[in-house]
Amino acid sequence: MSEALLYSFRRCPYAMRARLALRYCGVPLRIVEVSLKAKPAEMLALSPKGTVPVLSVDGRVIDESLDIMRWALAQNDPQDWLLQGDPAVLALIAENDLGFKHHLNRYKYAERYPERPMEAYRADGEVFLQKLEALLADRAYLLAEHPSLADMAVAPFVRQFAHVDREWFARTSYRRVQAWLQWFLDSPLFIAVMAKPESV
Repeated sequence: MSEALLYSFRRCPYAMRARLALRYCGVPLRIVEVSLKAKPAEMLALSPKGTVPVLSVDGRVIDESLDIMRWALAQNDPQDWLLQGDPAVLALIAENDLGFKHHLNRYKYAERYPERPMEAYRADGEVFLQKLEALLADRAYLLAEHPSLADMAVAPFVRQFAHVDREWFARTSYRRVQAWLQWFLDSPLFIAVMAKPESV
């Protein structure tokens, strides 16, 4: 495999999870940190929609984060992140991407959605946190006794939700989610992919 090229934005949860999978799988990679206010023409030529992440590898362009993760795992999955193809993995990620992310956006940017108070959007998002709390009742990870694709695809968004009001999150009863998120934040893999790259 030739070196892959990833257009990324360090704090974007979609780009974050793509970087997690690519590093975990050991894909030779060059990362271009994108300024969202001045997106490089080379990236737009590959993916006109103009959102990160965008992966270019062996003549192929993949511009959806979950597709990048799945492509990477098809190359190498040493710790069975895919859980032998368990459909629960993609089902939980879909709940995150289609539901939780919607509520997260409104909670984080509540001033853009003045028709409801911020706390209402937060309560909507808490329904997913409650599900995660229940999943973590008997184990340290969401779907197995070890991290899976679900943990890595969902955690960047829970991190963002928690950071909107850290004091509130710390006071909640989501003790298992808090511990799981702290494990993620302290993991060598997350720390490695969050190292600040050179800007272009």
